Amino acid sequence: MSDTPRCTTVYYDGACPVCSREIAHYRTRRGAETLAFVDVSQQAELGPDLDREAALRRMHVRMADGTLRDGAAAFAAIWRALPGWRWLGRVAAWPGIAQGLELGYRGFLGARRLWRR
Repeated sequence: MSDTPRCTTVYYDGACPVCSREIAHYRTRRGAETLAFVDVSQQAELGPDLDREAALRRMHVRMADGTLRDGAAAFAAIWRALPGWRWLGRVAAWPGIAQGLELGYRGFLGARRLWRR
């Protein structure tokens, strides 16, 4: 474990096999020690302005300054925190790309109900 302070918190649904697999992948990447991963399908402290139902509906990331990002913007925040993925996080913020990723994420959410345990 690193002494690097965790400044970004990732809230994910551990009961979703696809979500869990993706988070497991991110946990193995260089830089992941700067992220705190919280499985919201378990009893977990979520902090201000995030309740369990909202956290189960969509991926959320709490930034170091306390602001929340959700959906595709949450993934972009994760990518920007991981050295090998930073370029993708920057691209994900480009106009048009961000909106396309959010549309894709919403499509995934529709299918996700089938995979959630």
